[in-house]
Amino acid sequence: MSQQPYPIPGMPPPPPPDHPKATTILVLGIVGHFVCGLTSPFALVMGARARREIAASQGRLGGSTMVTVGWVLGIVGTVELGLALLYAVVLVVLAVTSGSS
Repeated sequence: MSQQPYPIPGMPPPPPPDHPKATTILVLGIVGHFVCGLTSPFALVMGARARREIAASQGRLGGSTMVTVGWVLGIVGTVELGLALLYAVVLVVLAVTSGSS
């Protein structure tokens, strides 16, 4: 059983530990936005869940900035992925309709 150290007077308390998935969400958001958009929806969903967990922890969990950045990149990447899929569908429809005329 480890004993908690007494706080030193005048020193701020140590920051809370980051959410266990904060780094993962940030990496998924960055990879989804800049490399492969398929990871963006995962960053979006995981980021939303982690943001709720951090808010509910009443200061016992940190990493809010990393989670928020990953979540926002997940949103942007998911929108980009949706637009790319829509563009691909439009191209296929145009190719099929122009080929049948």
